[in-house]
Amino acid sequence: MNLQEHHHAELLQVVQRSELLLPSIRAGADLLVTALQSGNKILTCGNGGSAADAAHMSEELVGRYKGNRRSLPAVCLCVDGALMTCIANDFGFDALFSRQIEGLGQPGDVLVTFSTSGNSRNILLALEAAKAKGLKTISLIGKDGGKTKGLADLDIIVPSDTGARIQEIHTFVMHCWLERIELEFPPA
Repeated sequence: MNLQEHHHAELLQVVQRSELLLPSIRAGADLLVTALQSGNKILTCGNGGSAADAAHMSEELVGRYKGNRRSLPAVCLCVDGALMTCIANDFGFDALFSRQIEGLGQPGDVLVTFSTSGNSRNILLALEAAKAKGLKTISLIGKDGGKTKGLADLDIIVPSDTGARIQEIHTFVMHCWLERIELEFPPA
């Protein structure tokens, strides 16, 4: 079996095992739709490749996914370089997201965290800050959920130990949510 065949087979196995996640994916969509229908916003964050996933979700909400519906309020907490270096310099990298949640989060908003391991300290502190501010929280994680497991209102734990497969399923979950949101906020 060559490398591509191996990755394909591994992905198919993870997709099959992820069928058990469908009720949680639906519950996540419900949380996001309820927040947006109530005039609240979505905050997203992650590190490295997971930061790219967080940015992807926010840009699809503010910009567009498929149709030309109205812009929806979403902020990715990992895209402002000046803000991130300010917080990291003045408060430490662990406070990168929690500090932003303190300033931007409002009760009823939803924080969506992306983490393949679930062990990043800045994600743990973001979830704590979100709870303190009255936000709903969803964690997209992998492996065994790490230290993040159980901290969010909803955990979606991808059944894989491979970072790439976890991120691929995170993208699937995000696209499921965006499809549902587009149904609730149709193009004008």
